[in-house]
Amino acid sequence: MEIWMIPSCMLCLIFSVILISTRRRRNPKLPPGPRRLPIIGNLLDLGDKPHKSLARLANAHGPIMSLKLGQVTAVVVSSPEMIRHVLQTHDHITSSRAVPDAAAVFDHHQLALPWIPVSPIWRNIRRIYNTRLFAPNILDANEILRRAKLEDLLANIRQSAVSGAAVDIGGAVFATTLNMMSNSIWSVDLADPNSEMAKEFKETLRGVLEESGKPNISDFFPVLKMMDIEGVRRRNAVHLRKMLDLIDKMIDRRLGIMRESPDFAPKNDVLHHLLNMGEHNGEISLDRSQIKHSILVLFIAGIDTTTAMVQWTMTYLLKDPKSMSKAKEELQRVIGKGNPMEESDIDKLPYLQAIVKETMRLQSSLLLPRRAEEELTIGGFTIPKGTQIMVNTWALGRDPNVWENPNSFRPERFLGSGSAHAKGRNFEFIPFGGGRRICPGQPLAVRVMHLMVGSLVHWFDWKLEDGTTPQNLNMDDKFGITVKKAHSLLAVPLLT
Repeated sequence: MEIWMIPSCMLCLIFSVILISTRRRRNPKLPPGPRRLPIIGNLLDLGDKPHKSLARLANAHGPIMSLKLGQVTAVVVSSPEMIRHVLQTHDHITSSRAVPDAAAVFDHHQLALPWIPVSPIWRNIRRIYNTRLFAPNILDANEILRRAKLEDLLANIRQSAVSGAAVDIGGAVFATTLNMMSNSIWSVDLADPNSEMAKEFKETLRGVLEESGKPNISDFFPVLKMMDIEGVRRRNAVHLRKMLDLIDKMIDRRLGIMRESPDFAPKNDVLHHLLNMGEHNGEISLDRSQIKHSILVLFIAGIDTTTAMVQWTMTYLLKDPKSMSKAKEELQRVIGKGNPMEESDIDKLPYLQAIVKETMRLQSSLLLPRRAEEELTIGGFTIPKGTQIMVNTWALGRDPNVWENPNSFRPERFLGSGSAHAKGRNFEFIPFGGGRRICPGQPLAVRVMHLMVGSLVHWFDWKLEDGTTPQNLNMDDKFGITVKKAHSLLAVPLLT
């Protein structure tokens, strides 16, 4: 065979396999959806902002619709009623996650809580998260660690206020959240600008977040997974290996100190709890691999979401000076000018809570996709076994049938006894998901978001850089694990 014919034959073979594997009898009871192209189905309909594309398609085809994404049959739900079916009524069938190819390295999908199927192992890790890591008494005990990192952030911003320099809100919040998490996990800063290890960790973490949020052809054509055509799995493996190696070093360092120093004072951090667990209240100690991947998840999930939401909240407040003034007035009235905000103050600040909720309503993304373990029926439509199920919380938050003036930033909608909450039981507002897969880190995320936003508003006045006004402030977003600002928010702090 001529050499030049080999690539052509390989290409024909690949497309033949795809065509055969995607050829199946159309299920007449599937939810409605847009017209599909041969082989690729509706992939072109997604674009680079699937949260918005799927919302537009839902306007045309309804709050439950079906798509063909390459070889994958997907169903998207975006109304409270349809979401309730997925997260509550059929939660026992839809709790398994569709694992992206990027997560299938170093057994991450078999060891990390977001991807493990609901099972005794999953229940044990979940119980540990709820009772040992995010329980109110544990979070109260760790508050002093978070407070110290917040003070570092405020001190840096005061320096910018004195010099009149603009602050990169996203970058500052990322560094602070990273240090809050690293101190809560193992009592060490990881955002020290003078530390090469810290710089490498930050770059590696950003790499993981970027690769994990990318569309990957291997996820749409499983038959091509072995080829890793776009290199996503290969690049993510490099990033995850670096992070796991660092976690290994931190575990070894702690174990070494515990062995060599009989008078070592236990630290009240995550690593201490994970390394010193015995069987208690049904808990089973995690092995080293489970500990490493659990810590990895805490970094990836905790830092990305918090950074995005704090930056978005400050963006909306700078775009709406009236809401900023009302928040500052509440903070000064409740806390007192010149007094620091404490986590215990959050419950006394309903307008601040409303601001954070309104931001989460507007800027939630897609929940991690689920997979139907059995055939089920939702809204009179058949969802075949193996279907990928996506919950579009971005579309839910902007649904005019649920929210009045849904595209407007109006924190007042969350004031009063009838306002929505974020605990996953009110299916009009589920920024942390719902059902048994609800985010276990919600208690920590809520504390950190309110504390950081409240402190930034309480201690400083803010103005946009010269040439930027509330009217022309860039609100473009970028799709990923979370919906991030496409451009960092730059604002000048003023001492009050």
